[in-house]
Amino acid sequence: MSTALPDDRPLAVDVMPRQPRRLARRRTVADVVTQLILPIIALALLGFAGWYVWTTRPVVGNPAPPIAPAQSPFADTVAASGIVEARTENIAVGSATPGVVVEVLVKVGDDVQPGRPLFRLDDRDLKALLAVQKAAVSQSKSELIRLEAEPRKEKIPVQVAQVNEAKAAVIRETDALKRAEETFARKVTTEQELIARREALAGAQAALERTQADLQLLEAGSWQYDRDVAAAAVDRAQAEVDRIEIDLDRLIVRSLVAGRVLQVNVRPGEFVGTPPNQPLVILGNIDRLHVRVDIDEYDIPRFHDGQPAVAVPRGNLQQRYPLEFVRVEPFVVPKKSLTGDNTERVDTRVLQVIYEFDPMGLPPLYVGQQVEVFIDTPAGP
Repeated sequence: MSTALPDDRPLAVDVMPRQPRRLARRRTVADVVTQLILPIIALALLGFAGWYVWTTRPVVGNPAPPIAPAQSPFADTVAASGIVEARTENIAVGSATPGVVVEVLVKVGDDVQPGRPLFRLDDRDLKALLAVQKAAVSQSKSELIRLEAEPRKEKIPVQVAQVNEAKAAVIRETDALKRAEETFARKVTTEQELIARREALAGAQAALERTQADLQLLEAGSWQYDRDVAAAAVDRAQAEVDRIEIDLDRLIVRSLVAGRVLQVNVRPGEFVGTPPNQPLVILGNIDRLHVRVDIDEYDIPRFHDGQPAVAVPRGNLQQRYPLEFVRVEPFVVPKKSLTGDNTERVDTRVLQVIYEFDPMGLPPLYVGQQVEVFIDTPAGP
Protein backbone atom coordinates (compact mmCIF):
# COMPACT_ATOMS: atom_id res chain seq x y z
CA MET A 1 0.00 0.00 0.00
CA SER A 2 1.33 3.41 -0.92
CA THR A 3 1.21 6.28 1.35
CA ALA A 4 -0.24 9.38 -0.16
CA LEU A 5 0.81 12.77 0.61
CA PRO A 6 -1.68 15.29 1.73
CA ASP A 7 -1.92 16.71 -1.70
CA ASP A 8 -2.76 13.18 -2.93
CA ARG A 9 0.67 12.68 -4.76
CA PRO A 10 2.58 9.42 -4.31
CA LEU A 11 5.84 9.43 -2.33
CA ALA A 12 8.97 9.02 -4.61
CA VAL A 13 11.49 6.49 -3.35
CA ASP A 14 15.30 7.22 -4.21
CA VAL A 15 16.77 3.82 -5.27
CA MET A 16 20.22 5.08 -6.71
CA PRO A 17 23.26 4.93 -4.38
CA ARG A 18 24.61 8.26 -3.40
CA GLN A 19 28.20 9.03 -4.81
CA PRO A 20 30.85 9.99 -2.28
CA ARG A 21 31.79 13.52 -2.43
CA ARG A 22 35.36 14.30 -3.61
CA LEU A 23 37.44 16.72 -1.73
CA ALA A 24 39.26 19.19 -3.96
CA ARG A 25 43.13 19.63 -3.31
CA ARG A 26 46.00 21.40 -5.01
CA ARG A 27 48.45 19.52 -7.41
CA THR A 28 51.93 19.00 -5.87
CA VAL A 29 55.47 18.64 -7.35
CA ALA A 30 55.41 14.88 -6.73
CA ASP A 31 52.29 14.64 -8.82
CA VAL A 32 54.00 16.45 -11.68
CA VAL A 33 57.13 14.21 -11.45
CA THR A 34 55.26 10.90 -11.38
CA GLN A 35 52.63 11.83 -13.92
CA LEU A 36 54.69 13.79 -16.44
CA ILE A 37 58.49 13.82 -16.04
CA LEU A 38 59.08 10.07 -15.36
CA PRO A 39 57.13 8.93 -18.44
CA ILE A 40 59.12 11.39 -20.57
CA ILE A 41 62.45 10.07 -19.17
CA ALA A 42 61.37 6.47 -19.75
CA LEU A 43 60.52 7.24 -23.38
CA ALA A 44 63.91 8.98 -23.84
CA LEU A 45 65.84 6.01 -22.41
CA LEU A 46 63.87 3.61 -24.57
CA GLY A 47 64.76 5.67 -27.63
CA PHE A 48 68.46 5.79 -26.63
CA ALA A 49 68.52 2.02 -26.17
CA GLY A 50 67.06 1.49 -29.63
CA TRP A 51 69.57 3.93 -31.18
CA TYR A 52 72.55 2.28 -29.41
CA VAL A 53 71.49 -1.20 -30.50
CA TRP A 54 71.12 -0.03 -34.07
CA THR A 55 74.44 1.78 -34.27
CA THR A 56 76.48 -1.01 -32.62
CA ARG A 57 75.07 -3.87 -34.64
CA PRO A 58 77.79 -5.98 -36.42
CA VAL A 59 78.32 -4.97 -40.01
CA VAL A 60 79.55 -7.67 -42.38
CA GLY A 61 81.52 -6.35 -45.29
CA ASN A 62 84.52 -7.03 -47.54
CA PRO A 63 86.84 -4.08 -47.10
CA ALA A 64 89.63 -3.59 -49.59
CA PRO A 65 93.11 -4.61 -48.37
CA PRO A 66 95.32 -1.68 -47.33
CA ILE A 67 98.05 -2.95 -49.67
CA ALA A 68 97.33 -4.67 -52.94
CA PRO A 69 98.62 -8.28 -52.93
CA ALA A 70 101.56 -9.25 -55.08
CA GLN A 71 100.68 -10.20 -58.62
CA SER A 72 102.53 -12.83 -60.62
CA PRO A 73 103.83 -11.57 -63.98
CA PHE A 74 103.46 -15.05 -65.50
CA ALA A 75 100.36 -16.74 -66.85
CA ASP A 76 101.20 -20.04 -65.15
CA THR A 77 103.28 -19.78 -62.04
CA VAL A 78 104.62 -21.60 -59.00
CA ALA A 79 104.38 -19.40 -55.93
CA ALA A 80 106.75 -19.99 -53.03
CA SER A 81 108.32 -18.18 -50.13
CA GLY A 82 112.02 -17.41 -49.94
CA ILE A 83 114.60 -15.86 -47.69
CA VAL A 84 117.52 -13.66 -48.67
CA GLU A 85 120.99 -14.91 -47.78
CA ALA A 86 124.58 -14.06 -48.64
CA ARG A 87 126.22 -15.37 -51.80
CA THR A 88 128.57 -17.48 -49.71
CA GLU A 89 125.61 -18.44 -47.49
CA ASN A 90 125.53 -17.14 -43.94
CA ILE A 91 128.80 -18.27 -42.38
CA ALA A 92 128.48 -18.67 -38.61
CA VAL A 93 131.96 -18.26 -37.13
CA GLY A 94 132.71 -19.95 -33.80
CA SER A 95 135.73 -20.71 -31.66
CA ALA A 96 137.55 -24.03 -31.95
CA THR A 97 138.76 -23.76 -28.34
CA PRO A 98 136.95 -22.52 -25.23
CA GLY A 99 138.17 -19.41 -23.49
CA VAL A 100 137.51 -15.84 -22.42
CA VAL A 101 137.29 -13.21 -25.14
CA VAL A 102 139.77 -10.42 -24.50
CA GLU A 103 139.35 -8.39 -27.69
CA VAL A 104 136.81 -8.05 -30.51
CA LEU A 105 138.55 -6.76 -33.64
CA VAL A 106 135.60 -6.16 -36.00
CA LYS A 107 132.19 -4.51 -35.95
CA VAL A 108 129.00 -4.99 -37.94
CA GLY A 109 129.37 -3.75 -41.51
CA ASP A 110 133.16 -4.20 -41.76
CA ASP A 111 134.50 -5.72 -44.98
CA VAL A 112 136.97 -8.49 -44.23
CA GLN A 113 139.46 -10.48 -46.29
CA PRO A 114 140.66 -14.06 -45.73
CA GLY A 115 142.92 -14.18 -42.68
CA ARG A 116 141.49 -11.03 -41.06
CA PRO A 117 141.36 -11.46 -37.23
CA LEU A 118 137.81 -11.28 -35.86
CA PHE A 119 138.32 -11.71 -32.10
CA ARG A 120 141.00 -13.00 -29.73
CA LEU A 121 140.86 -15.24 -26.65
CA ASP A 122 142.99 -15.21 -23.51
CA ASP A 123 146.40 -16.80 -24.30
CA ARG A 124 148.48 -16.32 -21.15
CA ASP A 125 148.53 -20.00 -20.14
CA LEU A 126 149.69 -21.16 -23.55
CA LYS A 127 152.39 -18.49 -23.73
CA ALA A 128 153.84 -19.69 -20.41
CA LEU A 129 153.71 -23.30 -21.58
CA LEU A 130 155.40 -22.30 -24.83
CA ALA A 131 158.33 -20.76 -22.92
CA VAL A 132 158.79 -23.99 -20.92
CA GLN A 133 158.68 -26.13 -24.05
CA LYS A 134 161.19 -23.93 -25.85
CA ALA A 135 163.59 -24.47 -22.94
CA ALA A 136 163.07 -28.23 -23.34
CA VAL A 137 163.96 -27.92 -27.03
CA SER A 138 167.18 -26.11 -26.14
CA GLN A 139 168.07 -28.83 -23.62
CA SER A 140 167.44 -31.61 -26.17
CA LYS A 141 169.53 -29.86 -28.79
CA SER A 142 172.40 -29.41 -26.34
CA GLU A 143 172.30 -33.12 -25.50
CA LEU A 144 172.46 -33.99 -29.20
CA ILE A 145 175.39 -31.64 -29.79
CA ARG A 146 177.23 -33.17 -26.84
CA LEU A 147 176.81 -36.67 -28.23
CA GLU A 148 177.90 -35.61 -31.70
CA ALA A 149 181.03 -33.90 -30.29
CA GLU A 150 182.24 -37.06 -28.52
CA PRO A 151 184.99 -37.90 -27.72
CA ARG A 152 186.08 -34.84 -25.84
CA LYS A 153 189.80 -34.42 -26.43
CA GLU A 154 190.50 -33.49 -22.82
CA LYS A 155 189.17 -36.86 -21.61
CA ILE A 156 191.60 -39.03 -23.65
CA PRO A 157 194.80 -38.15 -21.70
CA VAL A 158 192.98 -38.88 -18.46
CA GLN A 159 191.92 -42.28 -19.72
CA VAL A 160 195.43 -43.02 -21.08
CA ALA A 161 196.87 -42.21 -17.65
CA GLN A 162 194.42 -44.63 -16.06
CA VAL A 163 195.57 -47.34 -18.51
CA ASN A 164 199.21 -46.69 -17.67
CA GLU A 165 198.40 -46.82 -13.97
CA ALA A 166 196.68 -50.18 -14.49
CA LYS A 167 199.74 -51.49 -16.39
CA ALA A 168 202.02 -50.43 -13.56
CA ALA A 169 199.76 -52.21 -11.10
CA VAL A 170 200.00 -55.39 -13.19
CA ILE A 171 203.82 -55.17 -13.23
CA ARG A 172 203.89 -54.58 -9.50
CA GLU A 173 201.61 -57.51 -8.74
CA THR A 174 203.64 -59.73 -11.10
CA ASP A 175 206.86 -58.99 -9.22
CA ALA A 176 205.15 -59.55 -5.91
CA LEU A 177 203.81 -62.91 -7.11
CA LYS A 178 207.33 -63.99 -8.19
CA ARG A 179 208.76 -63.14 -4.78
CA ALA A 180 205.90 -64.96 -3.11
CA GLU A 181 206.55 -68.08 -5.20
CA GLU A 182 210.29 -67.99 -4.33
CA THR A 183 209.66 -67.58 -0.62
CA PHE A 184 206.98 -70.26 -0.72
CA ALA A 185 209.50 -72.61 -2.40
CA ARG A 186 211.91 -72.01 0.50
CA LYS A 187 209.11 -72.58 2.95
CA VAL A 188 209.30 -68.97 4.17
CA THR A 189 205.73 -67.90 3.33
CA THR A 190 202.52 -69.79 3.57
CA GLU A 191 200.36 -71.03 0.75
CA GLN A 192 197.66 -68.51 1.71
CA GLU A 193 199.95 -65.58 0.97
CA LEU A 194 200.82 -67.11 -2.41
CA ILE A 195 197.16 -67.42 -3.30
CA ALA A 196 196.51 -63.81 -2.24
CA ARG A 197 199.26 -62.60 -4.56
CA ARG A 198 197.83 -64.56 -7.46
CA GLU A 199 194.38 -63.06 -6.85
CA ALA A 200 195.86 -59.53 -6.64
CA LEU A 201 197.60 -60.05 -9.99
CA ALA A 202 194.36 -61.26 -11.58
CA GLY A 203 192.51 -58.20 -10.26
CA ALA A 204 195.21 -55.87 -11.61
CA GLN A 205 194.99 -57.51 -15.05
CA ALA A 206 191.21 -57.16 -15.02
CA ALA A 207 191.48 -53.49 -14.09
CA LEU A 208 193.93 -53.01 -16.97
CA GLU A 209 191.52 -54.62 -19.43
CA ARG A 210 188.66 -52.42 -18.16
CA THR A 211 190.64 -49.18 -18.51
CA GLN A 212 191.81 -50.20 -21.98
CA ALA A 213 188.19 -50.89 -22.98
CA ASP A 214 187.10 -47.51 -21.60
CA LEU A 215 189.84 -45.87 -23.64
CA GLN A 216 188.69 -47.63 -26.80
CA LEU A 217 185.07 -46.67 -26.09
CA LEU A 218 186.04 -43.06 -25.52
CA GLU A 219 188.09 -42.92 -28.71
CA ALA A 220 185.18 -44.45 -30.70
CA GLY A 221 182.89 -41.55 -29.74
CA SER A 222 179.13 -41.67 -29.01
CA TRP A 223 176.95 -44.53 -30.20
CA GLN A 224 174.91 -43.86 -33.33
CA TYR A 225 171.75 -45.13 -31.66
CA ASP A 226 172.26 -42.70 -28.76
CA ARG A 227 172.54 -39.88 -31.28
CA ASP A 228 169.34 -41.07 -32.98
CA VAL A 229 167.49 -41.10 -29.65
CA ALA A 230 168.71 -37.59 -28.86
CA ALA A 231 167.68 -36.37 -32.33
CA ALA A 232 164.19 -37.88 -31.85
CA ALA A 233 163.91 -36.10 -28.51
CA VAL A 234 164.73 -32.82 -30.23
CA ASP A 235 162.08 -33.46 -32.90
CA ARG A 236 159.48 -34.33 -30.29
CA ALA A 237 160.19 -31.21 -28.25
CA GLN A 238 160.06 -29.05 -31.40
CA ALA A 239 156.78 -30.67 -32.44
CA GLU A 240 155.34 -29.81 -29.04
CA VAL A 241 156.44 -26.20 -29.55
CA ASP A 242 154.77 -26.16 -32.96
CA ARG A 243 151.58 -27.58 -31.46
CA ILE A 244 151.47 -24.89 -28.78
CA GLU A 245 152.09 -22.20 -31.39
CA ILE A 246 149.19 -23.58 -33.43
CA ASP A 247 146.97 -23.52 -30.34
CA LEU A 248 148.02 -19.91 -29.76
CA ASP A 249 147.15 -19.03 -33.33
CA ARG A 250 143.76 -20.74 -32.96
CA LEU A 251 142.97 -18.39 -30.08
CA ILE A 252 142.85 -15.65 -32.72
CA VAL A 253 139.70 -16.43 -34.70
CA ARG A 254 140.13 -15.33 -38.32
CA SER A 255 137.92 -15.00 -41.36
CA LEU A 256 138.41 -17.68 -44.00
CA VAL A 257 136.47 -15.88 -46.75
CA ALA A 258 136.09 -12.40 -48.13
CA GLY A 259 132.82 -10.81 -47.13
CA ARG A 260 131.06 -8.46 -44.74
CA VAL A 261 130.38 -8.77 -41.04
CA LEU A 262 126.61 -9.22 -40.76
CA GLN A 263 126.29 -9.80 -37.01
CA VAL A 264 128.54 -9.78 -33.92
CA ASN A 265 127.27 -11.70 -30.88
CA VAL A 266 130.37 -11.64 -28.66
CA ARG A 267 131.80 -9.05 -26.30
CA PRO A 268 135.12 -8.77 -24.40
CA GLY A 269 134.98 -10.71 -21.15
CA GLU A 270 132.47 -13.31 -22.33
CA PHE A 271 133.30 -17.01 -22.14
CA VAL A 272 132.84 -18.98 -25.35
CA GLY A 273 132.62 -22.74 -25.46
CA THR A 274 132.79 -25.51 -28.05
CA PRO A 275 130.37 -25.37 -29.70
CA PRO A 276 128.84 -22.01 -28.73
CA ASN A 277 125.12 -21.64 -28.06
CA GLN A 278 124.86 -19.14 -30.89
CA PRO A 279 127.06 -17.94 -33.76
CA LEU A 280 129.68 -15.54 -32.45
CA VAL A 281 130.18 -13.72 -35.75
CA ILE A 282 128.16 -14.08 -38.97
CA LEU A 283 129.93 -13.32 -42.25
CA GLY A 284 128.80 -13.33 -45.85
CA ASN A 285 129.60 -11.98 -49.30
CA ILE A 286 126.71 -9.67 -50.23
CA ASP A 287 128.05 -8.27 -53.52
CA ARG A 288 125.40 -10.53 -55.05
CA LEU A 289 122.60 -11.95 -52.96
CA HIS A 290 121.02 -15.38 -53.01
CA VAL A 291 117.38 -16.26 -52.38
CA ARG A 292 116.67 -19.68 -50.88
CA VAL A 293 113.20 -20.65 -52.14
CA ASP A 294 111.06 -23.33 -50.47
CA ILE A 295 108.88 -25.05 -53.07
CA ASP A 296 106.09 -27.14 -51.58
CA GLU A 297 106.31 -30.83 -52.40
CA TYR A 298 102.93 -30.64 -54.15
CA ASP A 299 104.36 -28.05 -56.57
CA ILE A 300 107.57 -29.93 -57.33
CA PRO A 301 106.17 -31.65 -60.47
CA ARG A 302 105.30 -28.20 -61.88
CA PHE A 303 108.74 -26.74 -61.21
CA HIS A 304 111.37 -26.60 -63.97
CA ASP A 305 114.83 -25.22 -63.34
CA GLY A 306 116.09 -22.41 -65.51
CA GLN A 307 112.66 -20.77 -65.89
CA PRO A 308 112.33 -17.00 -65.27
CA ALA A 309 111.54 -16.03 -61.70
CA VAL A 310 110.95 -12.82 -59.76
CA ALA A 311 111.06 -11.99 -56.05
CA VAL A 312 108.68 -9.56 -54.37
CA PRO A 313 109.66 -8.32 -50.88
CA ARG A 314 107.04 -8.27 -48.18
CA GLY A 315 105.98 -4.72 -47.42
CA ASN A 316 106.84 -3.51 -50.93
CA LEU A 317 104.73 -5.82 -53.06
CA GLN A 318 104.94 -3.68 -56.18
CA GLN A 319 108.75 -3.96 -56.41
CA ARG A 320 110.12 -6.89 -58.39
CA TYR A 321 113.61 -8.34 -58.37
CA PRO A 322 114.53 -10.54 -61.38
CA LEU A 323 116.18 -13.78 -60.27
CA GLU A 324 118.78 -16.00 -61.94
CA PHE A 325 118.70 -19.73 -61.37
CA VAL A 326 121.78 -21.10 -59.52
CA ARG A 327 121.10 -24.64 -58.39
CA VAL A 328 118.65 -27.07 -56.88
CA GLU A 329 119.46 -28.75 -53.59
CA PRO A 330 118.04 -32.20 -54.34
CA PHE A 331 117.44 -33.20 -50.73
CA VAL A 332 113.82 -32.47 -49.76
CA VAL A 333 113.69 -31.16 -46.19
CA PRO A 334 110.89 -30.50 -43.67
CA LYS A 335 109.36 -27.08 -43.94
CA LYS A 336 110.38 -24.71 -41.17
CA SER A 337 108.83 -21.35 -42.07
CA LEU A 338 105.09 -21.97 -41.75
CA THR A 339 102.64 -19.45 -43.17
CA GLY A 340 99.94 -20.02 -40.54
CA ASP A 341 97.38 -21.32 -43.03
CA ASN A 342 95.01 -23.77 -41.34
CA THR A 343 95.41 -26.17 -44.29
CA GLU A 344 99.17 -26.33 -43.85
CA ARG A 345 100.59 -29.32 -41.99
CA VAL A 346 103.78 -29.27 -40.00
CA ASP A 347 104.95 -32.41 -41.80
CA THR A 348 105.01 -30.59 -45.15
CA ARG A 349 108.32 -30.98 -46.96
CA VAL A 350 109.88 -28.55 -49.40
CA LEU A 351 112.46 -28.55 -52.18
CA GLN A 352 115.01 -25.78 -51.73
CA VAL A 353 116.06 -23.91 -54.87
CA ILE A 354 118.78 -21.24 -54.92
CA TYR A 355 118.39 -18.11 -57.06
CA GLU A 356 120.69 -15.11 -57.40
CA PHE A 357 120.21 -11.42 -58.13
CA ASP A 358 122.28 -8.26 -58.29
CA PRO A 359 121.09 -5.70 -55.71
CA MET A 360 122.79 -2.76 -57.45
CA GLY A 361 120.35 -0.09 -58.64
CA LEU A 362 117.40 -1.60 -56.74
CA PRO A 363 115.91 -0.83 -53.33
CA PRO A 364 118.05 -2.63 -50.76
CA LEU A 365 117.20 -6.09 -49.51
CA TYR A 366 118.82 -7.40 -46.36
CA VAL A 367 120.07 -10.83 -45.44
CA GLY A 368 117.35 -12.72 -43.62
CA GLN A 369 114.49 -10.77 -45.24
CA GLN A 370 111.54 -12.83 -46.51
CA VAL A 371 110.27 -12.47 -50.07
CA GLU A 372 107.50 -13.89 -52.22
CA VAL A 373 108.83 -15.74 -55.27
CA PHE A 374 106.97 -16.43 -58.51
CA ILE A 375 108.47 -18.96 -60.93
CA ASP A 376 107.25 -19.26 -64.50
CA THR A 377 105.74 -22.61 -65.37
CA PRO A 378 105.71 -23.68 -69.01
CA ALA A 379 102.33 -24.58 -70.38
CA GLY A 380 101.58 -28.28 -70.54
CA PRO A 381 101.26 -30.25 -73.78
